[in-house]
Amino acid sequence: MSPNEASTDAGADPAPRSTSPADTGPLGPQDPLGPQAPLGPVARPGNEDTLELRLPDEFVARFGTAQPEDLLDSVADWPAAATPVGKFRLRPVDPATDLPLLTRWMNDPAVAAYWELAGPEETTVAHLRPQQEGDGRSVPCLGVLDGVPMSYWEIYRADLDPLARHFPARPHDTGVHLLLGADADRGRGLGTALLRAVAGLVLDHRPACTRVVAEPDVRNTASVKAFLGAGFRRAAELDLPDKRAALMIRDRGHDSALDRVHPPQT
Repeated sequence: MSPNEASTDAGADPAPRSTSPADTGPLGPQDPLGPQAPLGPVARPGNEDTLELRLPDEFVARFGTAQPEDLLDSVADWPAAATPVGKFRLRPVDPATDLPLLTRWMNDPAVAAYWELAGPEETTVAHLRPQQEGDGRSVPCLGVLDGVPMSYWEIYRADLDPLARHFPARPHDTGVHLLLGADADRGRGLGTALLRAVAGLVLDHRPACTRVVAEPDVRNTASVKAFLGAGFRRAAELDLPDKRAALMIRDRGHDSALDRVHPPQT
């Protein structure tokens, strides 16, 4: 399934957070390109996921036969972003060190309600492995704020994802999934600040990408509100196999206007 943005907050401007390791405890007008061809069978019966990680034949026929060397422009090399709540960066997940933390987060009821990955470490591994061993269209990352891992992100090629069956995707559309790890980080605007930063990182370091997209569950009103606060617009509602989703889009052209309201921090 495509995970919802679990417990993404939508509070006022966030207050500074503690950087204690204790805070990393468990958790949160479109331009159609024409008909979208199906991308082939999904990885898990009955669900759609970023686990279908082979370039589909339809994509090759449409955009060329040569597979790009780096589908997401080296997420691991993206710099940290200055935010109102501290210095934030995305670090690709290392299962050897990050698995216990991620498993703990996935077993938090607030996260499990949307991600449906509660269980032993093997369950988390099964979710991570296809992304890490695939063709690079999805990169699972920890969000590190002032040196402390505190959130989980998936940066993925939405145009190569089964999601593209349900909306008029553009080449290089880039999607985000996220959760906030600690209950203390939810409900006070932290998710909004970090979504704004991550969308900016995507658009700054993926020059071919014109839009950042997401598809939170329509019932997750806090998540939808956080995306709206981060400069996304609610473009449509999508009937996906596992949920009714709000299609959220942040356009490249929106950046300068957003920065006038929320100047970059130095």
